[in-house]
Amino acid sequence: MEHYTTEESEAQPHKSSVSRFGQLIGSAPAMAEVFALADRVAPCDVNVLITGETGTGKELLAHAMHDRSRRSSGPFVAFSCANLPDTLIDDELFGHERGAFTGAESQRRGRFETANGGTLFLDEIGDLPLALQSRLLRVLQERRFERLGGSGTVSVDFRLICATHRDLEAMVREGTFREDLFYRLNVVQLRMPPLRDRRDDIDLLAKSFLEWFASKFSKDITDFSAAALNALVEYDWPGNVRELENVVQRAVVLAENSILELTDLPGELSGAVNCRLEQETSYDVEVRDFKRRLIMRTLRVCGGNKSEVARSLHIARPYLHRLIETLEVDGVALEARERKRLSAA
Repeated sequence: MEHYTTEESEAQPHKSSVSRFGQLIGSAPAMAEVFALADRVAPCDVNVLITGETGTGKELLAHAMHDRSRRSSGPFVAFSCANLPDTLIDDELFGHERGAFTGAESQRRGRFETANGGTLFLDEIGDLPLALQSRLLRVLQERRFERLGGSGTVSVDFRLICATHRDLEAMVREGTFREDLFYRLNVVQLRMPPLRDRRDDIDLLAKSFLEWFASKFSKDITDFSAAALNALVEYDWPGNVRELENVVQRAVVLAENSILELTDLPGELSGAVNCRLEQETSYDVEVRDFKRRLIMRTLRVCGGNKSEVARSLHIARPYLHRLIETLEVDGVALEARERKRLSAA
């Protein structure tokens, strides 16, 4: 399981503050909204559908909701439906009786049974075959089932939280996902945003991972260099937070100094940054100049108080500091340059 933070507290939806929900952490407004909604839904015994790309932390969100539910003293049972044959999923979910098939030498309880009294988390529910979708729907409606090879009925009581990176509504239209099951699962939907849409959180997460892995591997590593941190922020992270975690773990293991440098990161990160710089258009230059002017003007209005600037612009203070550094907002020099530009115009 990914380790996003070692600290746990209630969700805090203030835009400029760090929000935590279980092991998840974020300062982006999108994450604060997810945490606030999840915190409201957690105590209510309803089905929840968590959507989002792979690696965004859907299972961690589900586990945190379980911990805040009335079923927290019961088990949290997780199972992924991805890339498994129908027969294996069938056995994993329903279990089997002794002699149900060749090799079934004893009775085996499935995930439905082991989740009794707690929460069942089904990951990648969009990969569940149609035949099993109808059987899952029946369990949700009747709260009982039969093990494979058995005739006796087993009664169960669990809360269901599902997750998927697929578009289930499109699958319903295509006929590859049952409409009645979709509505049964989609009582409340929570969407985990991809990491590229919450870049404010990258340095927060990266430093949390750095602290965790440095402690785990007994390495005296305290921070990232500016170039390394910039590469992390500029990269698009197709594998999302899980990929970031793996990259930081690798860097901590291989690093020889107390500061993680750009050379400690995989080549594709620095390559992506260089490629982006080479392809930078005049539009990008104009946007960067606009950001410089906006920050300079807000600094003047706020009397140089960076906390006030961050609140005024609705961004996290660490992100503001990074903008000031990457955009070369050094106050006096840039202000003089700005006056010169305006006078020339």
